[in-house]
Amino acid sequence: MTLDNHRDKIDQLDSDIVRLLNERAQSAIEIGRIKASENAPFYVPEREKAVFAKLAAANEGPLGNTAIEAIYCEVISAIRALEKPISVAFLGPKDTFSHMAALRVFGYSADYHPLPSFADIFTEVERGRIDYGIVPVESSMGGSVSDTLDRFIHSDLKIINEVLLHISQNIMARCTLDKVTKIYSKDNALLQCRNWIRGNLPKAELVEVSSTAEAARRATEEEGVAAIASRLAADTYNLDLLAERIEDAAHNYTRFLVIGQQMVKPTGDDKTSLMLQIKDKPGALYKLLLPFQENNISLTRIESRPSQKKAWEYVFFIDILGHAEDPEIKEVLGHLGEQVDGLKILGSFPRAEFNG
Repeated sequence: MTLDNHRDKIDQLDSDIVRLLNERAQSAIEIGRIKASENAPFYVPEREKAVFAKLAAANEGPLGNTAIEAIYCEVISAIRALEKPISVAFLGPKDTFSHMAALRVFGYSADYHPLPSFADIFTEVERGRIDYGIVPVESSMGGSVSDTLDRFIHSDLKIINEVLLHISQNIMARCTLDKVTKIYSKDNALLQCRNWIRGNLPKAELVEVSSTAEAARRATEEEGVAAIASRLAADTYNLDLLAERIEDAAHNYTRFLVIGQQMVKPTGDDKTSLMLQIKDKPGALYKLLLPFQENNISLTRIESRPSQKKAWEYVFFIDILGHAEDPEIKEVLGHLGEQVDGLKILGSFPRAEFNG
């Protein structure tokens, strides 16, 4: 076949794809009407996980599953917006890693609201003014995000999904690397890249600002200034990427939680987050954990935080593999209720895949 023959074939395939996408959209609009009549949620993470799994099973290449999922994330986002525009809050400003995590989950067609604090995110979702929030809960380098955990102590919101985001830092500017005399970024981003800075720009002045997005904005206004920020910020502020992936640790991930007011059904590959307040007596924590071991339930995380009710009183946050509706987990949770002063199921949700 000639070049023109291949282009003609692609043109025909594009026409077919557009037609089929609109057929898919029309079916989704009908589903949206049913959801509205039944007051059902329009974002259903368990359904999306099943869709991505079916796409991966049907994929014969040459496109990889990651590319297929990225394409369909935007297809689903655009079509979901026809059913009902979804509003999403994240820790602002725009173009930060929290913004990137939100885009990874909800795509570009959602209605995004950058908010100044974790408290604002929880409050807006609790009051129903925003549909969903996305908050960081832990990082592979810095550990847990205490502000997020503390909000769950008093909130009735549920965790309905999670996403793992690879935190990759980039240096960007409107000048060449040899002309950079000052670098703006958030404090932890500068720390994550200190070896690269020492080796490549040892004489540059380092200036801490409120966010990586703010650093990118400032890099557009001053001569000889660079920012360390996300690729999203480089695109937004039209900055040249001088070097990519300059973080010292290659395996730097942050886990984000999607919070909302719905319960998520089992997918067969789930995680459940619990908050427990144990009775203050010898061996209490051991007795608390023993039923998980006896029932072969894997714990992926355990952490304590002050209860905020009484001095030296603590609550434990525990993540386990499985869904709260799984028979063995339901049985264990029933036994736990007799041993603890408080048990809250923060949510069961599809487990994020780690490809690091």
